[in-house]
Amino acid sequence: MDFTSGPAEIRRSTYPIEALHQLVRNAVMHRAYEGTKAPVQVYWFDDRIEINSPGGPYGSVTAENFGEPGALDYRNPIVAEAMRVLGLVQRVGFGIPAARRALRENGQRGAVFRVEPNWVRCTVRVGHGH
Repeated sequence: MDFTSGPAEIRRSTYPIEALHQLVRNAVMHRAYEGTKAPVQVYWFDDRIEINSPGGPYGSVTAENFGEPGALDYRNPIVAEAMRVLGLVQRVGFGIPAARRALRENGQRGAVFRVEPNWVRCTVRVGHGH
């Protein structure tokens, strides 16, 4: 909370919970369930949060277009539908843009994705800026 920079207090979370919800749910929904027993991992460091999801890009999603509008595919349609029915996700293609918007509204840098053939890592750093 900042109440010295202006006439009204400014409340800002280190990490907006909406962004973290979207990113972790995305990791669970799109992870590989076949051929691996590795869990989705969330690591909270002093300067960043890392979310690791087993399974790389799938179908029409590639390392180059990952997270871009229109780059959509379903590795786990039953998991996706179950999460939708439970109210955990809104619709396909919503999670990453919603997380980016929440981070931007918090005055924060965006999430950075490292996409490898067998895993995806999302990193959200502490700090405000570009």
